[in-house]
Amino acid sequence: MRHLAQSAGAGGQFYIESAAVTDEEIGNPVYPPARKILAQNGISCDGKRARKTAPSDYGKFDLIVCMDSDNLRRARAIYGGDPLGKIRLLLEFADSKRTDVADPWYTGDFSETWSDVLAGCGGLLKRCLGAEPPARAI
Repeated sequence: MRHLAQSAGAGGQFYIESAAVTDEEIGNPVYPPARKILAQNGISCDGKRARKTAPSDYGKFDLIVCMDSDNLRRARAIYGGDPLGKIRLLLEFADSKRTDVADPWYTGDFSETWSDVLAGCGGLLKRCLGAEPPARAI
């Protein structure tokens, strides 16, 4: 998302972070197959380490985007619900009939995941920049 925003000349308009909803990868660098596909697309993830989201993150962000329904459920549990309607699924912003981003941990297909993430982030950026009317306030 950060790369797309910067490429659109809008990088300074957004504060973007990534965080996990589980403890498994905390402190680890980006998974090598994911790092490879990012590098192939001109995106550096040098120095990035996994962190777990915290309850305080709910108040820090205008929008919290989850990759799949399980992440959404876990995020709601961590934040004590979603009273402001901030938690959304990434593919809500893409032209997709699916709700969940393809999970490379199970499919082994990082290219399908990349396509899903790119479509979702591209759609989200268009909405944030006003190129499309939002489904609801973001």
